[in-house]
Amino acid sequence: MSVHDRPHPDAPADAGLQPERTVLSWGRTLLAVGVVGAGFLRWLPHFGWWVVLLTVLAWVIAAAIHATQRRRYGRHSRGVRHESLSADPVAVLSTAAAVAGLSLAGIAIVVITRG
Repeated sequence: MSVHDRPHPDAPADAGLQPERTVLSWGRTLLAVGVVGAGFLRWLPHFGWWVVLLTVLAWVIAAAIHATQRRRYGRHSRGVRHESLSADPVAVLSTAAAVAGLSLAGIAIVVITRG
């Protein structure tokens, strides 16, 4: 077997392409958070510069998801191939907590500036 015949070490061994579906799902989450961040900018005339903080915070969350994609894909591909894949509750819970925090910050800004 030549070097070119060997599969890439992170190539998925799953016929159902589970790692690809997972990456696509995280990509949709990243896109949704980024779009919500851009949507916050519509509030700028009503709530002032605080909205820019929300936008930046949303984009930091989206960037963090993007930064972990390659590592997550490699781990999932290896896990499927070796039949030792486990869920990543830390990533899911931290994303959920970040989005909940972002929502609470938005509510707080509305209450503080209008209250």
